[in-house]
Amino acid sequence: MKYLIVFSSIILVLFACKPVKKVQTINAAISKKDTVQTIVIKEVEKVDSSAIVKDIMSKVVKKKIDFTTFNAKIKVDYEGQETSQKVTCHLSMKKDSAIFVTVTAPIVGVAMRVLVTKDSIILANVLKKTIQRRSIAYLQESTQIPFDYFTLQDVLVGNPIFITSNIVSYKASEKQLLVNMVGKVFKHLITLDTDDFKPTHSKLDDIDPFQNRTCDITFSEYEFKDGVHFATYRSVSVSQKSKLDIYLNFKDYKFNEPLNYMFSMPKNYKRL
Repeated sequence: MKYLIVFSSIILVLFACKPVKKVQTINAAISKKDTVQTIVIKEVEKVDSSAIVKDIMSKVVKKKIDFTTFNAKIKVDYEGQETSQKVTCHLSMKKDSAIFVTVTAPIVGVAMRVLVTKDSIILANVLKKTIQRRSIAYLQESTQIPFDYFTLQDVLVGNPIFITSNIVSYKASEKQLLVNMVGKVFKHLITLDTDDFKPTHSKLDDIDPFQNRTCDITFSEYEFKDGVHFATYRSVSVSQKSKLDIYLNFKDYKFNEPLNYMFSMPKNYKRL
């Protein structure tokens, strides 16, 4: 179960709406939460034209990583309220089709294999030789984060998530651009590098005050290879009733090459 929690936590990392009719000026970006640092915009420049905002977001969309296949080796540090774990995940992904993950833990070796498709997730516990098949909605239920296969796909390759056209403010400086938007579930404050509009930070706060969910995602140690800007290090802090910190260090990654870690589920495992 702890390896399932680790994998679910990675997915946290851990999601577009009506056309913009009016851009409003606000004084504070997102309300303060106790467990995750809050970024506050003290002065916000007024946007006079929705065309400016649309141009900003079109640049973000154009910078999203496009691919056919993706392979990666990821060192994952997971720190929760009751447990912490260090694992290595070997990932292979075929765009819009399937995601294969092998989770390896110290001492025990391969602990779990996971296959995710657009409608289901299969969890193979190698240690107990059991298999569980669940709907893709299972991860949404277990993590309380609204996402589908395509959002998960974006999370893993480092594309920004929860982008909406309902932009309420922005602030530009010489080196970065802060854009504040409100979606159906989250208020999202995203920070972009003005050189090439790659994301450096996302702060998500739940619109529903009773949920009290908040998430900070930092993208760093970018590399430019094969025409792609890729964040090789990401830190994620998620809190609701408790706090969860996840650190993803991509030790190796390749786009558009044959899948490395594709596998089939053993027939002799017990079905749960």
